Amino acid sequence: MADSGLKQRALMRVDVERAGWQALVAEVGADRMSELGPMGEWSFKDLTSHLTGWRGYSISRLEAALRGEGDAPLPWPSVLANDDEINQWIYDTDKDRPLADVLSGFDATFARLRAVVEEMPEEMLTDPNAFPWMEGESLGSALVSGVYFDHWRGEHEPTVRAWLDGAPAR
Repeated sequence: MADSGLKQRALMRVDVERAGWQALVAEVGADRMSELGPMGEWSFKDLTSHLTGWRGYSISRLEAALRGEGDAPLPWPSVLANDDEINQWIYDTDKDRPLADVLSGFDATFARLRAVVEEMPEEMLTDPNAFPWMEGESLGSALVSGVYFDHWRGEHEPTVRAWLDGAPAR
């Protein structure tokens, strides 16, 4: 039987993550958005573009599955062979985008994710096999547990926090 409260908990988690992101953006402040350091040669703006690129693709995959279309097309050239090449492509594509566009682009991923979860049937949200790329975890449980946000939370947020606290970049 499906967990009838899972969808609401997943939506609440998306809202909590969005609020946390918006608070961090305010903490970084407009004056430091283009300062190198949070990710070595990347600025917070560059990091935001990186996160938008990957999360946007993830959400496109969920949207396509919800429409019954299978997997979404890659947003980057299919000849790119690994994450480093994809990350470079995202950087090169977005480096000259205005800061406001970059920030609003990532913020929009929360609204898109929320819309997908709201529209998704409970069975799809709880099925650990609904999305093969999620390696046996249901979207609902990945959202509620925070696993869905691990790329940001586990890999990038600690370095941003250290940068904000004045520690040298890694």
